[in-house]
Amino acid sequence: MNSVFRTDKGRIRPHNEDNGGVFLNAAKDCLAIVADGMGGHNAGDVASQMTIETMKSQWLKIERIENANQAEQWLKTAILKSNEKVLLHAKDFPECSGMGTTLVAAICTASFCTIANIGDSRCYILNENGFSQITEDHSLVNELVKSGEITKEDAEHHPRKNVLTRALGTAPDVTADFYTVIFEQGDSILLCSDGLSNKLAQQDMQQILQAGLSIEEKADSFVHMANENGGEDNITLVILEHSAGLEGG
Repeated sequence: MNSVFRTDKGRIRPHNEDNGGVFLNAAKDCLAIVADGMGGHNAGDVASQMTIETMKSQWLKIERIENANQAEQWLKTAILKSNEKVLLHAKDFPECSGMGTTLVAAICTASFCTIANIGDSRCYILNENGFSQITEDHSLVNELVKSGEITKEDAEHHPRKNVLTRALGTAPDVTADFYTVIFEQGDSILLCSDGLSNKLAQQDMQQILQAGLSIEEKADSFVHMANENGGEDNITLVILEHSAGLEGG
């Protein structure tokens, strides 16, 4: 499996509160994560970094993921543990009160990917059926779209576009959505924060993933285009490509 992680603070924000990474366990199963932190006094970067570190440390203890049910259960447990740590830290350090983070995480093996998401960081897939969004945003505007109060076009420019209905680290009970997709040779998975998805149309994302570039060049193209289109937010992404050399998970 080929993978790449990129994060960039963009052109406007003074700090980068996003975090993420790609981590392999003993069987070379892959855990990819993007977390977009939020909260005053730069506490967002604390929440996102704590989440990444907690999930990474748990992942490196597990030898192999056998099936999608096991992957989903592992993600549920790791997310709850991360949520507890962020909540405790905010309780112990008043300057971090109210901090939280979005999360999109994917466990990818040789045959499937299981994805969890909380908030508006997204997962997309490029396969023989084309390019599509797997996850659904936990945001106010998405609720308005689903209820028919506004259109998808209205949502793109809605003044409360950044209001989340779910985040990790903001309440004792946190609920993620889970999805499992077939992952085959030639497929690509894209995880990203809204600093990327707000700046590129899906058609642009598909064109970059299908371009005859190295995976590193594709990632750099995503960051460059998001910055060229304004770069008002931090930009973070992971690309995973299923390649012929992937064996046993």
